[in-house]
Amino acid sequence: MSSVPLLSLLVWLPIVGALVVLFAAGRNDGLARILSLGTAVVVFVLSLGLYTGFDSSTALMQFEEITPWIAAFNINYHLGVDGFAVPLILLTTFTTVIVVIAGWEVIQKNVAQYMAAFLTMTGLMIGVFSALDGMLFYVFWEAMLIPMFIIIGVWGGPKRVYATIKFFLYTFLGSVFMLVALIYMYTKSGSFSILDFHMLALSSKEQFWIFLAFLFAFAVKVPMFPVHTWLPDAHVEAPTGGSVVLAAIMLKMGGYGFIRFSLPITPDASAQLTWLIIAMSLIAVVYIGFVALVQTDMKKLVAYSSIAHMGCVRRGLFFPFIIFAKGATGGSVLGIEGAMVQMISHGLISGAMFLCIGVLYDRMHSRNIADYGGVANVMPKFAAFFVFFAMANAGLPGTSGFVGEFMVILGAFQANFWFAFLAATTLILGAAYMLWMVKRVVYGEIGNDNVAKLVDINRREFLMLAILALGVLALGLYPVPLTEMIHASVDNLINHISSSKL
Repeated sequence: MSSVPLLSLLVWLPIVGALVVLFAAGRNDGLARILSLGTAVVVFVLSLGLYTGFDSSTALMQFEEITPWIAAFNINYHLGVDGFAVPLILLTTFTTVIVVIAGWEVIQKNVAQYMAAFLTMTGLMIGVFSALDGMLFYVFWEAMLIPMFIIIGVWGGPKRVYATIKFFLYTFLGSVFMLVALIYMYTKSGSFSILDFHMLALSSKEQFWIFLAFLFAFAVKVPMFPVHTWLPDAHVEAPTGGSVVLAAIMLKMGGYGFIRFSLPITPDASAQLTWLIIAMSLIAVVYIGFVALVQTDMKKLVAYSSIAHMGCVRRGLFFPFIIFAKGATGGSVLGIEGAMVQMISHGLISGAMFLCIGVLYDRMHSRNIADYGGVANVMPKFAAFFVFFAMANAGLPGTSGFVGEFMVILGAFQANFWFAFLAATTLILGAAYMLWMVKRVVYGEIGNDNVAKLVDINRREFLMLAILALGVLALGLYPVPLTEMIHASVDNLINHISSSKL
């Protein structure tokens, strides 16, 4: 496998596939769907080679490829993955297959362009997770905004123009600060290599400003309070596939950015500003949880729940600094591993929730909770999936939604009891707003004549929801394959942080 440029194949094959779909099936919707699904499945199967060929006993980068790109500035086409990147790439390729299946019958306008946009975005997102050159990372990071901008702008709802502009401005402006930080570190190291950045000896003042620069970029992507307001608007206006990719993959890029850049490059500043990250994360849990409780739009409710759940990821990543300040290390591994498990779990559950809402919207053309009621009476199969994913989103034991949250809370107890107590309210508030939605949408008497006419899910819809349900159960009941894959990388990151002067 080492002789095969697997990462380059994963980055460029879906992009080439998108071009084939555009030019070979631009006016043939059936062919466009078949070519898109074929490309997505091939990319997913190829990505499994990362798992089967990955050595989980080492934290070194694997499947590395390096070729000079812009020699004058020592910029290289440098790809590689470790235990943090591989699970996110697998999640990306898996989600792409689901999104293509989800849009198989629903998308009737510009089908080839729709599928091509998602395939292109898949390649660019894999590029983000595998880039080991700072400038290459930045190019992929910014380029993936374009297909998502098009997806929301062309196939979105009535306020799609407002949502796309807000989405683009928030994410693009935040990334400008990251570019400044990358250029500054290049002047210090003479290289754009991310691994060289990890070894830079930066003063406390330099770390402070670099950390803030990265924070602007990653806080918008996660998103963090108070720069979260673009997400509900983008979700509401995006087509179902766009919402799935936004929630399942794009939100994880902020968390990945903290792991790849902020923590190893600026450990002192990360320790110094941990209070800020923890405060914003706890606000996200409590405040955003209550905001979710009053939502009348199902998509907005799930979007706000995503903000709260991603707050769990940030807590898991930054609680170790409080533990180190106490002169201890216990709980650090649990916190960071829990954050990674939570990212993968949230990708599966949030994607499934948006697909469920999409199933209802395709039939009723409404996302308002008040327009439903008693769905279980006419759509029993769908109701079973909807309730299952809602419970998983609330952290039901036995599902993946419980594992990551529980690991982070256990780690948090090593940092501070009251932080852990507040963090645990995620489960309470999550159960409150998810049960509130389930009660009004699924249970009770049939709400109106439109609900009475609903038809249960077909084989295509059953397939995509069943696959996601199996993933949620598998990770919830047996998370060992994931934790084993990331363990060496987590240990390496903790050793790197703890060896710094905190």
